[in-house]
Amino acid sequence: MLSILVPVYNYNVFPLVETLCNQASKLNIVFEIICLDDASKILSDENQNINHLKNSTFSILEKNTGRSAIRNLLAQKATYENLLFLDADTIPVHENFLSNYILQINNSEKIVYGGILYQNSKPSKEKLLRWFYGNKREALSRFDRSKNPYISFLTLNFLIKKSIFSKVSFNEKIPNLRHEDTLFSYELMLNKIEIIHIDNPVYHLGLENSVTFIKKSEESVVGLKNLVDSNLISSDYVKLSHYFQVLKKYYLQNLVAFLFKIFKPFVRKQLLSKKPSLLLFDLYRLGYYCTLKSK
Repeated sequence: MLSILVPVYNYNVFPLVETLCNQASKLNIVFEIICLDDASKILSDENQNINHLKNSTFSILEKNTGRSAIRNLLAQKATYENLLFLDADTIPVHENFLSNYILQINNSEKIVYGGILYQNSKPSKEKLLRWFYGNKREALSRFDRSKNPYISFLTLNFLIKKSIFSKVSFNEKIPNLRHEDTLFSYELMLNKIEIIHIDNPVYHLGLENSVTFIKKSEESVVGLKNLVDSNLISSDYVKLSHYFQVLKKYYLQNLVAFLFKIFKPFVRKQLLSKKPSLLLFDLYRLGYYCTLKSK
C-alpha cells in the first residue's frame, strides 16, 4: 500500500525509520521502508539496525549517484503504488503523520506536500543563518504555500503515485548542484500535475553551519543559472534568476558583480554574526549570480 523512500548520505537515519515503522505498524497497513545510502563518506553503524525493523531495509550504494538519481532508484525499487519521499535529516512533527498521508491516497492524479518546520529553540551562533532562513523562507503554512504551490514545494516530505513519477521524475542529466527539486516542480507545473499542500510537517534537523550553508548556497546559484541557461526552467520561475534578468536588461549586472567583490567580506561577516540579515543574504546570492559567466 505504501512505500516510504529515504535517500541517505552521512546521516543516522535510524530514529526516523523507527518512528515511521512504529506509526505504520499501529495503523496496520501494508508498507515498506527503503533506505538507500548514496556511498556516504561517514557511515553510521546504527543504520544497519534498520534491517531488523519490520518491513524495513537499509543498503549502501557502491558509488555516489547524486540527489536526483538516488530518488529515481528508490522509486524503481518500490513495491507499492503510493510513494512517500522523506529526507534522512527529518522527523515527523505529529504522531498521526502517516495517517494524515493515508487519508490523501485517493488523490490519484495529484501530489501531496506536507511541509517543513524548524525547532523553536535557537541553535548555536554557527548555525543561525540556516535556522533563520529555514524559518522565514521554508517553514510556511499550508495557506502561504498554496499561493504559489509549485515553487513552494520541497522534495523532503511528499506523497506521489508511482504512475505519476513514471511521467515526471528527477532529471539525472543536470549537475549535482541542488535545485533538482526546483526543476522537478517546474516540470510538474508544465505537465499540469496538481500539488496539494496540507499541514503534515516534518522537522528539518540537519542544520549546516553558516559557512557550509553559504558555500552550498553558492553551489545552488550555479545550479540555478545552469537550469536557466539550458532553458530547462524559465528565468521568471525563481525570484533570484528573475532579478538577475532585470539587472541584465538595464546592463547593471557587471556593476553589481564589481560591488559584490568589494563588499563580499563585509557581507559574509554579517551573515556569520548572531543576527544574520536575510536581505543581505539575498543580495549576496544575487551578487554572486552576477559574477558567473554566461554560457
